[in-house]
Amino acid sequence: MGDRLHLAIGVMGNAASLLLYTAPILTFARVMRKKSTEEFSCIPYIIALLNCLLYTWYGLPVVSYRWENFPVVTINGLGILLEFSFILIYFWFTSPRGKIKVVGTVVPVVTVFCITAIISSFVLHDHHHRKMFVGSVGLVASVAMYGSPLVVVRQVILTKSVEFMPFYLSFFSFLTSFLWMAYGLLGHDLLLASPNLVGSPLGILQLVLYCKYRKRGIMEEPNKWDLEGNDEKSKQLQPVINNDSNGKI
Repeated sequence: MGDRLHLAIGVMGNAASLLLYTAPILTFARVMRKKSTEEFSCIPYIIALLNCLLYTWYGLPVVSYRWENFPVVTINGLGILLEFSFILIYFWFTSPRGKIKVVGTVVPVVTVFCITAIISSFVLHDHHHRKMFVGSVGLVASVAMYGSPLVVVRQVILTKSVEFMPFYLSFFSFLTSFLWMAYGLLGHDLLLASPNLVGSPLGILQLVLYCKYRKRGIMEEPNKWDLEGNDEKSKQLQPVINNDSNGKI
């Protein structure tokens, strides 16, 4: 019964993680439509890439014992492809200064992963110590991943608008961290459970802020459209006014 529940939580964790990793698709569709990254930050996606790289490596038989953490490998392997795609899109549409920021963040992230993989492969020679080492680095990366939206949270508090903090990203972040926390606890794997003990409260914080400021964001949207509509009407009325004035002359 315990093993079945553990597997079931792992499957649900995979599903929630898939929703979390695909949630930014709407954000990047907006970026491509507007050809601008606006006020969106690339930091959460780069940290998420590091997290996916580390936990894919953690779940492989090189580190874990055989395929005991196969669900971790499948979802984080997919996460690598998605996060890398988002970073490429961000890099393409951001400003020259933003491009420098992306490169300056991605290079250290890839370096950290490569060093971790090399040490765990050639310096440590048993699964226990490899899991402890990679899991510890992954713990730091996971805490950073769940903490990286705090940059956006600060912006939400200052602007009192949730425009740049998508609801689905916050919701699936909470759901994913909660399920993987349960998965780690059921499997007696504190290295998987620990970072999610941090992620769950941070996810709740984002949801609380969204509920607090979402009405303000909704109220601002109609004004925006009204202004655009008034601009269109003024453009349509301008030729009529010009014709009338020409006729009087």
